[in-house]
Amino acid sequence: MDSARQPCGALALTVSYDGAPFSGFARQPGRETVQGRIEQALAVALRREVVTVGAGRTDAGVHALGQVVSFESDGSEPELRALVRSLNALVGDGIVATGVRRAAAGFSARFDAEAREYRYRLVPGPTPPLFLDGVAWWVRHTLDLGAMRLAAAALVGEHDFRSFCVAESAGGRSTHRSIELVEIVPEEHLGEHCVTVRIVGNAFLHSMVRVIAGSLVEVGMGRRDPEWIAEALAACDRSAAGPTAPAGGLTLWHVSYPEECWL
Repeated sequence: MDSARQPCGALALTVSYDGAPFSGFARQPGRETVQGRIEQALAVALRREVVTVGAGRTDAGVHALGQVVSFESDGSEPELRALVRSLNALVGDGIVATGVRRAAAGFSARFDAEAREYRYRLVPGPTPPLFLDGVAWWVRHTLDLGAMRLAAAALVGEHDFRSFCVAESAGGRSTHRSIELVEIVPEEHLGEHCVTVRIVGNAFLHSMVRVIAGSLVEVGMGRRDPEWIAEALAACDRSAAGPTAPAGGLTLWHVSYPEECWL
């Protein structure tokens, strides 16, 4: 480690991970989790116990490209690039630290976030994905993207999303959230066609993006009319919305913070 002490405050890691082998982001006793693995690696690199906070508590099997993980600095950390190298050498397969920034004391990756972007990939049609297998949901059916976009428009704005989350997680808690953007875009990755549902909002409920994706697929396949999404939203009842889409198609893409958070 550098002999000169660094400024105290907080550090914010940006990490990517393949969610398939993990029981979600949040640490759980006796289970392999992303947070647990990162904290173990940091404890070795920094020679002290480290407690982290993640921007999003992704479910088992959900991936991340831009998860942010914060922890308090004691001023003794190595130079930031050296810290990233050490972490990547220690954290093991499936997780990569892509950067680190210094933040003000008390910074929280969770509570200071102003927006989160998730992307859900779909592979429509009769041909299964090869390179996208594991990071997309093969729906085995053509999708009407126009109908999906009409349905998605009802989700934009501040609403009660009780119909679009795990019912047990909503008990006694506010289920109001604000969605800034729902975009449905045909794309090509590694030569394979897919459809990406891009959702940006201030915060998300448990499995909210996956229920939205599952509901939009119901519309895209013609099983439901586009107006049904607004009706499901108004019902404030989980049984009114569609199925929960598989975890493997979802990626926490990016988390935004006010510029004044950074030192």
